Amino acid sequence: MAKPIGPVCNLKCEYCFYLEKQALFPKDEKYRMSDKVLSAYITKYITSQPTPEVEFVWQGGEPTLLGLQFFKRAIELQRPFRNQKIIKNSLQTNGTLLTDEWCEFLKQNNFLVGISLDGPKEIHDRYRRDRGGKGTFDKVLRGLKLLQKHGVEYNVMACVAKETAYRPLDVYHFFKEQGVEFIQFFPIIERMADKKTKRSQLRLAGPSALDKEEKNTRVTPWTVEPEKYGDFLIAIFDEWVRNDVGTTNIMNFEWALNAWIGNPSPVCVFAQQCGRSVIVEHNGDVYACDHCVYPQHRLGNILTDNPVKMVERSIANGFGVSKERTLPQVCKECNVLRACWGGCPKHRFAKTYDDQPGLHYLCAGYKKFFLYIRKYLKVIAQLLEHGLPASYVMEAVKGPLVIKLDKGENQNRRAV
Repeated sequence: MAKPIGPVCNLKCEYCFYLEKQALFPKDEKYRMSDKVLSAYITKYITSQPTPEVEFVWQGGEPTLLGLQFFKRAIELQRPFRNQKIIKNSLQTNGTLLTDEWCEFLKQNNFLVGISLDGPKEIHDRYRRDRGGKGTFDKVLRGLKLLQKHGVEYNVMACVAKETAYRPLDVYHFFKEQGVEFIQFFPIIERMADKKTKRSQLRLAGPSALDKEEKNTRVTPWTVEPEKYGDFLIAIFDEWVRNDVGTTNIMNFEWALNAWIGNPSPVCVFAQQCGRSVIVEHNGDVYACDHCVYPQHRLGNILTDNPVKMVERSIANGFGVSKERTLPQVCKECNVLRACWGGCPKHRFAKTYDDQPGLHYLCAGYKKFFLYIRKYLKVIAQLLEHGLPASYVMEAVKGPLVIKLDKGENQNRRAV
């Protein structure tokens, strides 16, 4: 993941954990990835990837502040490698600066765009405001409509803060009304800074220390409540599994199905180990994770260091092995372990019922959700195993479903 403009953004969302990272850079820092760094990043990333497909993920801050010319240059630098690899680009944006020109470029170059939109106006504007304190809903919705107008492939990332979790169907129905087909729900979890962190002029705490008890457990007022987050996902899942399978794609549910089938997690949060999702900052510095842009987690610089070696260091010395090795015993014995693998290490600051450290803050919500949906996932897995659409689960929910196998009309199998 690249942060070509660092933590610079035209918005000032109250729950953002990244804006304050400006305090970790020199006061005269120019937050813009130079052509030298951009060229080194593109060249080294592509040539070091063992896979046939290479995906560039551009985030911020707000990457569109760099202007179209920056991304045109990125495409130009990628072009010589296109006969060697399949190269894809994704852009995460708040959507407020999108124009017809931007969308034409994104469509022409097959960008996948992630747009941040939390739900209806009153929900979105509660925390996602501009630097003048005004809500941004209208501008973001205009950006969404431009993406739809130009046929740009996109998905919506909706942050779930404390208050949002109490209105799951309002949020879900809003997205359906707007014609959104791909949604990811992202739980907001942040801790208030302790004295040590405050000395760095930061208001939010960094990652928990996995090998010791975390003393600082005071969360921010906007942090989602554990069980309410589980209830939020369950309420939406209940409607989705009855009406929208195959037409609305919710990534949280797809990740859960992926785990049920037995595949490795496509997202680091629910992976058995982490450390491969490194990020490159605007100045070329590479860090172990988007949530780990702190001096102690710096792995090197893209101009001088080998990407493969940096990832190896991240896995060996960072959260990679520690994520699995430091799981509390209750997690190791949990019947939904393979669905979450302890969650993101940054948020493992809670304690178990028997006082063990290292429990994920959302454990109660995760467990409630994963246990609730597994009977449905079992049916979906059976359908896919027989080459049938997952959408058939909607009929199964309404009553017993008979699957007709290819071998003959007389050989039927009851899925539910």
